[in-house]
Amino acid sequence: MPKNKSHKGLLKRIRISKTGKARHRSAYHKHLSSGKSGKRLRQLRKDRYMAGPDAKRLEKLLFRRLRGRNQPRSAIRRSPSPEQRAAAKAEAAAKE
Repeated sequence: MPKNKSHKGLLKRIRISKTGKARHRSAYHKHLSSGKSGKRLRQLRKDRYMAGPDAKRLEKLLFRRLRGRNQPRSAIRRSPSPEQRAAAKAEAAAKE
């Protein structure tokens, strides 16, 4: 069975932070800026984080788990390190 490929068009439009959130560029910032106030343009300059439901939608395109804006870091399960795996194995053996 072939490997899953992440959506290349989406990868060009977002960046995934180290904490697992998807950052994206604000809309309405590229052109026609003379009709917008300075405050609005300053706020549009910031990179935004994807909201939870949107991040969940992107997971299907990227084949990986993402965090939404409101999710805690514990929402993503990480694989245990080799030390943690060995400790868990020793603990399971001690119970038997």
